[in-house]
Amino acid sequence: MSLKVKDIDKIMEEHAPSKFKESYDNVGLMIGERSAEITSILVALDCTLDVIEEAKEKKCNLILTHHPLLFRKPLNITNDTLLGKKIIEIIRNGLNVYSSHTNLDSIKGGINDIVMQLLGLKKYDTISLSDKRKDDDHSTGIGRIAVLDEPITVLELCDKIKKDLNISMLRYSGKDEMKIKKVAVINGSGQEYFNAAKRLGADCIITGDTTYHYVSDLNEEGIAVIDAGHFGTEWPAMQVFAKWLKDKLEFMGFSNFVYISEFNRSPYKYK
Repeated sequence: MSLKVKDIDKIMEEHAPSKFKESYDNVGLMIGERSAEITSILVALDCTLDVIEEAKEKKCNLILTHHPLLFRKPLNITNDTLLGKKIIEIIRNGLNVYSSHTNLDSIKGGINDIVMQLLGLKKYDTISLSDKRKDDDHSTGIGRIAVLDEPITVLELCDKIKKDLNISMLRYSGKDEMKIKKVAVINGSGQEYFNAAKRLGADCIITGDTTYHYVSDLNEEGIAVIDAGHFGTEWPAMQVFAKWLKDKLEFMGFSNFVYISEFNRSPYKYK
Protein backbone atom coordinates (compact mmCIF):
# COMPACT_ATOMS: atom_id res chain seq x y z
CA MET A 1 0.00 0.00 0.00
CA SER A 2 1.51 3.31 -1.10
CA LEU A 3 1.36 6.41 1.06
CA LYS A 4 0.36 9.60 -0.72
CA VAL A 5 0.47 13.25 0.23
CA LYS A 6 -3.32 13.29 0.51
CA ASP A 7 -3.07 10.50 3.13
CA ILE A 8 -0.81 12.66 5.30
CA ASP A 9 -3.22 15.55 4.81
CA LYS A 10 -6.08 13.34 6.05
CA ILE A 11 -4.09 12.01 9.03
CA MET A 12 -3.05 15.49 10.08
CA GLU A 13 -6.51 16.96 9.58
CA GLU A 14 -7.95 14.26 11.83
CA HIS A 15 -5.22 14.74 14.44
CA ALA A 16 -4.95 18.54 14.35
CA PRO A 17 -7.91 19.98 12.42
CA SER A 18 -7.01 23.13 10.50
CA LYS A 19 -10.06 24.90 11.96
CA PHE A 20 -8.10 25.19 15.21
CA LYS A 21 -5.38 27.37 13.68
CA GLU A 22 -5.18 30.99 14.79
CA SER A 23 -6.67 33.56 12.40
CA TYR A 24 -3.25 34.87 11.32
CA ASP A 25 -1.88 31.42 10.55
CA ASN A 26 -1.45 29.34 7.39
CA VAL A 27 -1.44 25.54 7.65
CA GLY A 28 -1.74 22.46 5.47
CA LEU A 29 -0.04 21.60 2.20
CA MET A 30 2.27 24.51 1.39
CA ILE A 31 3.82 23.17 -1.82
CA GLY A 32 3.22 19.90 -3.61
CA GLU A 33 0.89 17.46 -5.28
CA ARG A 34 -1.78 15.68 -3.25
CA SER A 35 -1.70 12.61 -5.47
CA ALA A 36 2.09 12.21 -5.22
CA GLU A 37 3.43 9.01 -3.64
CA ILE A 38 5.61 9.60 -0.60
CA THR A 39 9.05 8.01 -0.31
CA SER A 40 10.11 9.05 3.21
CA ILE A 41 9.17 11.92 5.52
CA LEU A 42 11.44 14.48 7.16
CA VAL A 43 10.04 16.21 10.27
CA ALA A 44 11.50 19.64 11.07
CA LEU A 45 10.58 22.80 12.93
CA ASP A 46 11.41 25.03 9.94
CA CYS A 47 11.85 24.47 6.22
CA THR A 48 15.34 25.93 5.91
CA LEU A 49 17.67 25.49 2.94
CA ASP A 50 19.65 23.03 5.06
CA VAL A 51 16.50 21.01 5.74
CA ILE A 52 15.68 20.97 2.01
CA GLU A 53 19.16 19.62 1.28
CA GLU A 54 18.75 17.07 4.07
CA ALA A 55 15.46 15.89 2.55
CA LYS A 56 17.19 15.42 -0.81
CA GLU A 57 20.08 13.49 0.76
CA LYS A 58 17.75 11.25 2.76
CA LYS A 59 15.47 10.78 -0.27
CA CYS A 60 12.49 12.25 1.54
CA ASN A 61 9.97 13.85 -0.78
CA LEU A 62 7.78 15.16 2.06
CA ILE A 63 8.98 17.73 4.58
CA LEU A 64 6.56 18.11 7.48
CA THR A 65 7.21 21.26 9.50
CA HIS A 66 5.68 23.06 12.43
CA HIS A 67 6.31 26.57 11.13
CA PRO A 68 4.63 27.27 7.79
CA LEU A 69 6.93 27.95 4.86
CA LEU A 70 4.30 30.25 3.35
CA PHE A 71 3.28 32.45 6.26
CA ARG A 72 2.71 35.64 4.30
CA LYS A 73 1.76 35.91 0.63
CA PRO A 74 4.95 36.30 -1.44
CA LEU A 75 5.05 39.17 -3.91
CA ASN A 76 7.12 37.10 -6.32
CA ILE A 77 8.99 33.79 -6.52
CA THR A 78 12.54 34.38 -7.72
CA ASN A 79 16.07 33.52 -6.69
CA ASP A 80 16.40 37.09 -5.41
CA THR A 81 14.70 36.18 -2.13
CA LEU A 82 15.30 33.44 0.41
CA LEU A 83 11.69 32.24 0.17
CA GLY A 84 11.90 32.23 -3.62
CA LYS A 85 15.09 30.13 -3.53
CA LYS A 86 13.39 27.62 -1.23
CA ILE A 87 10.24 27.33 -3.34
CA ILE A 88 12.20 26.91 -6.58
CA GLU A 89 14.45 24.25 -5.01
CA ILE A 90 11.47 22.38 -3.57
CA ILE A 91 9.59 22.31 -6.89
CA ARG A 92 12.72 21.55 -8.92
CA ASN A 93 13.35 18.45 -6.79
CA GLY A 94 9.74 17.23 -6.66
CA LEU A 95 9.41 17.79 -2.91
CA ASN A 96 6.23 18.40 -0.95
CA VAL A 97 5.97 20.62 2.13
CA TYR A 98 3.22 20.33 4.73
CA SER A 99 2.90 22.49 7.85
CA SER A 100 0.86 22.07 11.02
CA HIS A 101 1.32 25.08 13.28
CA THR A 102 -1.04 26.69 15.79
CA ASN A 103 -3.59 23.95 15.17
CA LEU A 104 -0.99 21.41 16.30
CA ASP A 105 -0.15 23.64 19.28
CA SER A 106 -3.78 23.77 20.37
CA ILE A 107 -5.18 20.26 20.15
CA LYS A 108 -5.22 17.62 22.86
CA GLY A 109 -1.96 15.71 22.55
CA GLY A 110 -0.42 18.54 20.54
CA ILE A 111 2.71 20.62 21.12
CA ASN A 112 1.33 22.46 24.18
CA ASP A 113 0.40 19.20 25.85
CA ILE A 114 3.64 17.45 24.92
CA VAL A 115 5.72 20.24 26.49
CA MET A 116 3.69 19.93 29.70
CA GLN A 117 4.30 16.18 29.73
CA LEU A 118 8.03 16.66 29.10
CA LEU A 119 8.08 18.96 32.12
CA GLY A 120 6.29 16.33 34.20
CA LEU A 121 3.11 18.41 34.56
CA LYS A 122 0.13 16.07 34.35
CA LYS A 123 -2.82 18.15 35.55
CA TYR A 124 -3.34 21.42 33.71
CA ASP A 125 -5.87 23.72 32.10
CA THR A 126 -5.85 25.72 28.88
CA ILE A 127 -5.08 29.44 29.03
CA SER A 128 -7.01 30.58 25.94
CA LEU A 129 -9.66 28.15 24.72
CA SER A 130 -10.36 27.99 20.99
CA ASP A 131 -13.68 29.45 19.87
CA LYS A 132 -13.86 26.64 17.29
CA ARG A 133 -14.06 23.85 19.86
CA LYS A 134 -17.21 21.93 20.80
CA ASP A 135 -19.02 22.76 24.06
CA ASP A 136 -17.70 19.64 25.79
CA ASP A 137 -14.10 20.34 24.71
CA HIS A 138 -12.36 22.05 27.61
CA SER A 139 -8.77 21.67 26.42
CA THR A 140 -8.27 22.84 22.82
CA GLY A 141 -6.58 26.22 22.70
CA ILE A 142 -3.31 28.05 23.24
CA GLY A 143 -1.18 27.76 26.38
CA ARG A 144 -1.42 25.58 29.46
CA ILE A 145 -1.40 26.41 33.17
CA ALA A 146 -0.76 24.08 36.09
CA VAL A 147 -0.50 24.09 39.87
CA LEU A 148 2.69 22.33 40.96
CA ASP A 149 2.47 19.40 43.36
CA GLU A 150 5.22 21.00 45.41
CA PRO A 151 6.42 24.65 45.24
CA ILE A 152 9.79 25.08 43.56
CA THR A 153 12.19 28.03 43.42
CA VAL A 154 12.80 29.94 40.21
CA LEU A 155 16.36 28.62 40.01
CA GLU A 156 15.22 25.03 40.57
CA LEU A 157 12.59 25.43 37.87
CA CYS A 158 15.20 26.81 35.45
CA ASP A 159 17.40 23.76 36.05
CA LYS A 160 14.42 21.44 35.58
CA ILE A 161 13.47 23.06 32.26
CA LYS A 162 17.03 22.80 30.95
CA LYS A 163 17.11 19.12 31.85
CA ASP A 164 13.61 18.18 30.66
CA LEU A 165 13.80 20.07 27.35
CA ASN A 166 17.47 19.24 26.81
CA ILE A 167 18.60 22.83 26.38
CA SER A 168 21.92 24.22 27.56
CA MET A 169 20.94 27.79 28.25
CA LEU A 170 17.93 30.00 29.00
CA ARG A 171 17.19 33.45 30.38
CA TYR A 172 14.87 34.33 33.22
CA SER A 173 13.56 37.06 35.49
CA GLY A 174 12.37 36.97 39.07
CA LYS A 175 13.97 36.46 42.46
CA ASP A 176 16.10 33.30 42.47
CA GLU A 177 14.58 31.86 45.65
CA MET A 178 10.98 32.89 44.96
CA LYS A 179 8.69 29.90 45.38
CA ILE A 180 6.69 29.02 42.26
CA LYS A 181 3.31 27.39 42.80
CA LYS A 182 1.48 27.96 39.52
CA VAL A 183 3.13 27.95 36.09
CA ALA A 184 1.89 28.97 32.66
CA VAL A 185 3.51 27.39 29.61
CA ILE A 186 3.14 28.85 26.12
CA ASN A 187 5.43 27.21 23.58
CA GLY A 188 7.06 29.40 20.94
CA SER A 189 6.15 33.10 21.22
CA GLY A 190 3.84 33.60 24.17
CA GLN A 191 3.76 37.30 25.01
CA GLU A 192 0.25 37.72 23.61
CA TYR A 193 -1.02 35.48 26.42
CA PHE A 194 0.88 37.06 29.33
CA ASN A 195 -2.12 39.01 30.63
CA ALA A 196 -4.35 35.94 30.43
CA ALA A 197 -1.78 33.89 32.34
CA LYS A 198 -1.53 36.65 34.95
CA ARG A 199 -5.33 36.75 35.36
CA LEU A 200 -5.32 32.99 35.93
CA GLY A 201 -2.88 33.43 38.80
CA ALA A 202 0.40 32.24 37.26
CA ASP A 203 3.43 33.26 39.29
CA CYS A 204 5.80 32.05 36.55
CA ILE A 205 5.45 32.01 32.75
CA ILE A 206 7.57 29.67 30.61
CA THR A 207 7.79 30.62 26.94
CA GLY A 208 10.15 31.96 24.25
CA ASP A 209 10.79 35.16 22.28
CA THR A 210 10.23 37.53 25.20
CA THR A 211 11.04 41.23 25.00
CA TYR A 212 12.34 43.66 27.59
CA HIS A 213 9.31 45.76 28.50
CA TYR A 214 6.91 42.82 28.91
CA VAL A 215 9.33 41.00 31.18
CA SER A 216 10.26 44.16 33.07
CA ASP A 217 6.61 44.86 33.89
CA LEU A 218 5.93 41.31 35.04
CA ASN A 219 9.09 41.39 37.13
CA GLU A 220 7.79 44.48 38.95
CA GLU A 221 4.51 42.62 39.55
CA GLY A 222 6.34 39.68 41.11
CA ILE A 223 5.75 37.26 38.25
CA ALA A 224 8.78 35.31 37.04
CA VAL A 225 9.40 34.69 33.33
CA ILE A 226 11.56 31.87 32.01
CA ASP A 227 12.49 32.30 28.35
CA ALA A 228 13.66 28.91 27.12
CA GLY A 229 13.65 30.08 23.51
CA HIS A 230 11.27 29.57 20.62
CA PHE A 231 13.28 26.60 19.35
CA GLY A 232 13.80 25.20 22.85
CA THR A 233 10.10 25.17 23.70
CA GLU A 234 9.00 23.54 20.42
CA TRP A 235 11.64 21.28 18.92
CA PRO A 236 11.64 18.72 21.77
CA ALA A 237 7.87 18.37 21.35
CA MET A 238 8.14 18.06 17.57
CA GLN A 239 10.52 15.13 18.04
CA VAL A 240 7.86 13.43 20.17
CA PHE A 241 5.30 14.23 17.46
CA ALA A 242 7.56 12.59 14.83
CA LYS A 243 7.50 9.39 16.88
CA TRP A 244 3.68 9.62 17.04
CA LEU A 245 3.51 9.99 13.25
CA LYS A 246 5.83 7.02 12.71
CA ASP A 247 3.70 4.83 15.01
CA LYS A 248 0.50 6.05 13.34
CA LEU A 249 1.75 5.15 9.87
CA GLU A 250 2.92 1.72 11.03
CA PHE A 251 -0.48 1.09 12.64
CA MET A 252 -2.16 1.97 9.33
CA GLY A 253 0.06 -0.49 7.46
CA PHE A 254 2.48 1.97 5.83
CA SER A 255 6.23 1.30 5.89
CA ASN A 256 7.51 4.77 5.00
CA PHE A 257 10.40 5.96 7.15
CA VAL A 258 9.99 9.09 9.27
CA TYR A 259 13.25 10.99 9.86
CA ILE A 260 13.80 13.62 12.54
CA SER A 261 15.86 16.46 11.09
CA GLU A 262 19.50 16.57 12.11
CA PHE A 263 20.07 19.98 10.54
CA ASN A 264 17.20 21.95 12.06
CA ARG A 265 18.86 24.07 14.75
CA SER A 266 18.20 27.25 16.65
CA PRO A 267 19.67 30.24 14.79
CA TYR A 268 20.96 31.65 18.08
CA LYS A 269 24.42 31.10 19.48
CA TYR A 270 25.52 31.98 23.00
CA LYS A 271 28.96 33.15 24.09
